[in-house]
Amino acid sequence: MKEKNGYWKKYASWFILGVALIIVFKTIDSFGAIFSWIGNLVNLLMPFFLAALLAFILYTPCKKFEQLYKKIKLKFIAKRARVLSVATMYIILILFIVILVNIIFPALSESVIELAKSLPNYYNTAKEFLVNQPEDSLWVKLNVIGIINNLEEINISDTILSWLEFDNISKYLQGIANVAGVIFDIFVTIVVSVYILLERSDIKSFAKNFLKAVCSKEGYERFAKYYRETNSIFYRFISAQLVDAIIVGILTSIAMSIMNIKYATLLGFLIGIMNIIPYFGAIIGVGISVIITIFTGGWMKALWLCLVLIILQQIDANIINPKILGNSLKISRILIIFAVTFFGAYFHVLGMFLGVPIIALLKVFVIDFIDERNKEKIAEEEKELVSENSEVKN
Repeated sequence: MKEKNGYWKKYASWFILGVALIIVFKTIDSFGAIFSWIGNLVNLLMPFFLAALLAFILYTPCKKFEQLYKKIKLKFIAKRARVLSVATMYIILILFIVILVNIIFPALSESVIELAKSLPNYYNTAKEFLVNQPEDSLWVKLNVIGIINNLEEINISDTILSWLEFDNISKYLQGIANVAGVIFDIFVTIVVSVYILLERSDIKSFAKNFLKAVCSKEGYERFAKYYRETNSIFYRFISAQLVDAIIVGILTSIAMSIMNIKYATLLGFLIGIMNIIPYFGAIIGVGISVIITIFTGGWMKALWLCLVLIILQQIDANIINPKILGNSLKISRILIIFAVTFFGAYFHVLGMFLGVPIIALLKVFVIDFIDERNKEKIAEEEKELVSENSEVKN
């Protein structure tokens, strides 16, 4: 009987190993389909993620408005404090968008149109500069003129005709359908974010009761701690970066206007937007502004602009941003560069923006893990010392 049981165990273990190998092979062989399915699922759930993010950003101001409405003595208003707070927040958001569309965007669009019209002249100026460079210059060694000439040989008429082919027209129609899908996603995002803000107490209560039911007391307390850390890091970072971008954009636009820089509003807006992306954003924004100024105002004005922008960026990095953000994100520049590069590669602009707080949160987890492990080791060493002392005494 023992021999038969041994054989059965042996064959069963081989069978389980074979099934496991088949599952692993099929999983590896179907990676493309699995990633495609995950991608489709992420695209499907993206409006809900964005709704949660929007509700997360608007949560604190909504809470402040709700407290103000509850202090009003009229019962009708006090009872509907939450609904009124959410409505007030979205009215402010809509007014902000209306101001952007009606005041800021027209000024920006004029600058963009003027810049687009001037691009051929800037192109010819740049080409003439490169042609007149000596043969031992870097531009000649890199064969920049050859690359430009190859680009100029492209037959524009053939390119336009290729755009009008049936396959490309179907792509354009697909693009229109995608735009309709984006509009629908925006609608879903706004509606879901409103419901999240209105029903936030019920959502928090359900999550709290669920975690208490499935987790131990220690696990629940740890989760609550990390939730508070996550809330603090993400909210402070996102709100601080948005406020900082507005301040930097305004200051940069004013400085450029004083210097008589062409497209001052457009370039200031660009630098403000790019400043949202940590570390790299400011470098890209300043670089584009300086290059455009070289063509519109000359080398000296571009150098002065570069100097002024570097000073403003230093003021922002050392005074404005720390005052707004505080000291909640104490992470090195190496981690910032890694976060922006890694998450930007996989999640594009949103990843570049949210990569830094994610890394900051992971840093909190790692530090807590290290501290707990060190405490456990110290406790074990103390127990060993106590046991050794007791053995010596005995």
